[in-house]
Amino acid sequence: MYQYTEFDTHFLQQRAAQFRDQLERWQAGKLPEDDFRPLRLQNGWYVQRYAPMLRVAIPYGEVNSQQIRVLARIAREYDAPEAEVFQAAMEGQGKLGTTFLPTHCAHFTTRTNVQFNWIPLAKSADVMELLATAKLHGIQTSGNCIRNTTTDALAGVAVDEIVDPRPYAEILRQWTTLHPEFAFLPRKFKIAISGAKEDRAATGWHDVGLYVLKNEAGEIGFKVFVGGGMGRTPVIATVIREFLPWNQIMNYIEAIVRVYNELGRRDNKYKARIKILVKAEGQAYIDAVEAEYRQIVEVDGGPHTIPQAEFDRVAACFVDPVLPHVADVDAIQAEQALVENAANHPAFARWLNRNVHQHRNPQLRAVTLSFKRPGQAPGDATGDQLDALAQLMDTYSAGEARITHDQNVMLPWVHVSQLFALWQDAKALGVASTNVALLTDMIACPGGDFCALANARSLPIAEAITQRYQDLDELDDIGEIDLHISGCINSCGHHHSGHIGILGVDKDGKEWYQVTLGGSDGSTLSGLSAAGKVIGPSFSAAEVPDVLEAVLTTYRDLRQPGEHFIDAVRRLGLDPFKEAGKAARHPAAEAVETA
Repeated sequence: MYQYTEFDTHFLQQRAAQFRDQLERWQAGKLPEDDFRPLRLQNGWYVQRYAPMLRVAIPYGEVNSQQIRVLARIAREYDAPEAEVFQAAMEGQGKLGTTFLPTHCAHFTTRTNVQFNWIPLAKSADVMELLATAKLHGIQTSGNCIRNTTTDALAGVAVDEIVDPRPYAEILRQWTTLHPEFAFLPRKFKIAISGAKEDRAATGWHDVGLYVLKNEAGEIGFKVFVGGGMGRTPVIATVIREFLPWNQIMNYIEAIVRVYNELGRRDNKYKARIKILVKAEGQAYIDAVEAEYRQIVEVDGGPHTIPQAEFDRVAACFVDPVLPHVADVDAIQAEQALVENAANHPAFARWLNRNVHQHRNPQLRAVTLSFKRPGQAPGDATGDQLDALAQLMDTYSAGEARITHDQNVMLPWVHVSQLFALWQDAKALGVASTNVALLTDMIACPGGDFCALANARSLPIAEAITQRYQDLDELDDIGEIDLHISGCINSCGHHHSGHIGILGVDKDGKEWYQVTLGGSDGSTLSGLSAAGKVIGPSFSAAEVPDVLEAVLTTYRDLRQPGEHFIDAVRRLGLDPFKEAGKAARHPAAEAVETA
């Protein structure tokens, strides 16, 4: 992991002190609300439906056990609304049936951040100071700025890796943090980097996607994508550079953002993302970026060219950790013991197949811990669970973990000899479910239970599906599938890129849901990035599990041997699935929909 310098540490402490001053002036009426709002947003503090929400930055998903323990403390001590606030939330949900309002929880997000939903704003400065003690913060997790750069959870350990993307992500993090030219963009801006043959970072869905590669001469560079995004207008990014030398990436991104800053719309937030500009201008935008890049490099002297010495300094932080407790383990005996344990424990064998990933070091494995289980929102973890997770990290993964795009946690440094013990401890914690990459390993945003923008709730839909599909044999038979759920068109649950997407919509004050099929994030299984297409009319909340079951039954009836769901949808088209969804509609709901 990157090691923060003395400057980094002092900077975070100063930032926390600055925020306390801003908060106290606002509380005293000396700082107007309109002035305080952008300041709190720049530090990750939103005001949601019932309470503030804090988003904590976890750059490229990498986190250590000390940081997890601090997050656990925040969950226990601060993530709890006052009684009257919680009561108001409960009453506000009454018209929608049962509610899903857990407290004392952290929530893992699709951009590998961590969110808290119930911290009173009066305690926000205390939390910021506590975060700073663990080299954590909320800087630029909100607002119209460059957000958290994300990458592959397997970065640095993947067997198909071309180049480790983490040093580049860290350099970009340092450069973009509080950069004055990037602080007030027309709209939020997101960057993803992939360094492996398989794009597990969904680069095509980002404002800027960077795919690290080597040319025929063995030189490292980036394939640059611009203008991807979800929301009201899903767009797949356009390739604007096939190969950019690695040390020019900051100069080139500065050109991309300068043109966006100059030409991007500010009169309509729904048309302010860079995807709208790229789509509208086409080649003219690309030409403008190239002209600005030439200006930066040829006239200005390329001020942000990355020196080799600086890259080497940052890259030196990303070395394999020392695992002294397994140094004397016989590799052959460890593999034999693994085979024997798998033969004697079928559940362990299933876990090895589903949750354990190959590692570039043949003696190690990367292990996904599933935070998807009945009775708990996808990606949620209580304070006690976080403390237990930190212990697993220390015992089995050199104190390091990765928060994943799929709202799980990965341990990247597990020795083969410790897999069986880890499985037993993970079972005790409730994070050993073998549903990774299967239907119930779904992505879901917090939806209407928390978010003021949501049209409908996501979490009860996720829970109903989870409860229906608890048979692991059935899940295995259905096979790998991406199910993504969003509570509104902003697509925080990435419904556009789901093989199956569920989108909450509002109709006359009631919750309805659209179902889409055929989306993909650009991974090997999914194929090229694509947005799903809607099948039929909207469905009521009660209908959604039945419609999903009908769609999956149609797939199982019509699939070819070994064919994944996404491939079957592409081969068959939407018609058979539309008919299945239509047949699963409840007569009463259909009458309401057509009234």
